[in-house]
Amino acid sequence: MKILVINAGSSSIKYQLFDMSDESVLASGRVERIGMDSSIVTHEPTGKDEVVEVKEILDHVAGVKSVIEMLTHDKHGVVKTMSEIDAVGHRIVHGGETFKNSAVVTSEVKNEIRRLFELAPLHNPAHMMGILAVEANLPDVPQVVVFDTAFHQTMPKSSYLYAIPKTLYKKHKVRRYGFHGTSHAYVSETAAKELGKELSSLKMITCHIGNGGSLTAILDGKSFDTSMGMTPLEGLMMGTRSGDLDPAIVPYVMNKEELTLNEVNSMLNKHSGLLAVSGLSSDMREITDAMETNENAKLAFDMYVYRVKKYIGSYAAAMNGLDVMVFTAGVGENSIVLRQAVCEGLTFLGIELDPELNKVRSKEPRVISTPNSKVTVMVVPTNEELVIARDTYRLVK
Repeated sequence: MKILVINAGSSSIKYQLFDMSDESVLASGRVERIGMDSSIVTHEPTGKDEVVEVKEILDHVAGVKSVIEMLTHDKHGVVKTMSEIDAVGHRIVHGGETFKNSAVVTSEVKNEIRRLFELAPLHNPAHMMGILAVEANLPDVPQVVVFDTAFHQTMPKSSYLYAIPKTLYKKHKVRRYGFHGTSHAYVSETAAKELGKELSSLKMITCHIGNGGSLTAILDGKSFDTSMGMTPLEGLMMGTRSGDLDPAIVPYVMNKEELTLNEVNSMLNKHSGLLAVSGLSSDMREITDAMETNENAKLAFDMYVYRVKKYIGSYAAAMNGLDVMVFTAGVGENSIVLRQAVCEGLTFLGIELDPELNKVRSKEPRVISTPNSKVTVMVVPTNEELVIARDTYRLVK
C-alpha cells in the first residue's frame, strides 16, 4: 500500500509518499508560494536527482495537481499512475476535544474541522484547502486526518483546565490542548522500544525543540501535561513566539502603544522569542554562532535554556520522578550546545551527560547519558510524517 502524506499551509504544500510494505519514502517535496505566478515546486525522488520547477500555481488544487505530475513523471516520477496511491493522510493542527484519534475524512469530519477554524485560524483553514484540493484531483481516494492535539487528550482536568470562570470552558472550550502530539507520541514510543522497556512503565519527558517548541510529561504511556496551551503561543520561549508571560502585559502594551488585537497577536507570535531578545535571528544556529561576541545572542540562549529547564523540573516534580528524557526536532536533534547546557543544569535529578556521545550526530535513536546517569537521556529523530502514514494505513486497511 502506498500512502501520500500532505501538510498544507496557507501558501505551501509539503508531501511525502510512503511505501508501507517497508515504510520507505519513495519521494518527498514541497510546493511554495502558492497563489503567485512564480511558485516553486521542489521534488526529491529517492535515489534520483532533485527537481525544481518555477511555475504559476494559483491555488491548492493546482498545487496538488503539480505534486501528482511530479510523482507520475516519466523521468523523475516514482509511480506510473496515481491509481497506485491507496490513501492520503493529512496533518491537522487542531482537533479540539472532538478528535481523540485520527479519523477518515467524511462530510461530518470536514464540518467539525471548519468549526475549529477559530481555535487555529492560521492552520486549520489551510489544512482544509489541502483536503479539498485532494478531493478535486483524486476524488475516489480515501483521506485520513491526523491531529496534533489528539495525543494530549489523555491529560487530566488538573492539567488542561485554566483557573478562569468555568463558563469560558463550557461555552467556548477555553482550555489547554497542546500540540506537536504526533512527534511526542512517535519519539516516546521509539525511545521505549530502543530501551527495551514498556512505555507505560516509564516516567518520560519529551522535548520537541524546533523553531516552535513544546515539552510533554508522559506518565503511564500517556500525555500527562504539555507546555503549549489553547494555542501554540504558551509555554517555552521559541524562535519568534514569546511563550509564557504575564497576561496583564497584553492590555498594558496595547494601551501604551495603541495596538490593535491583531497587532499585539502578531507581536507575540511573530516578533518575539529568540528574534526579539537577540535582535539577530530566530534561528538557534545563528544564535549559538554569535554568542561569544554578541551579548544579546548570549542572553537569548540563556533565557531559552532557562525556560526549558524550568519545565523539565516542574514536570519531574509533577510525575514524582523521571526515568527518560528525550530531545527531538530541529534544535533538539542537532544543537550539541543546547543539550549540554540543559543537562548541566539538571544534575539534581541525577542526570549525567556523556560529552562524547552528545557530540555524535546520527539519524538513529541514541543514548547520550552515561551508564551511571539516574535518568536516561536520549536523542530521537522525530518522524511526524511516518506517524501520519501509519495512522492512515491503519484506518484504510
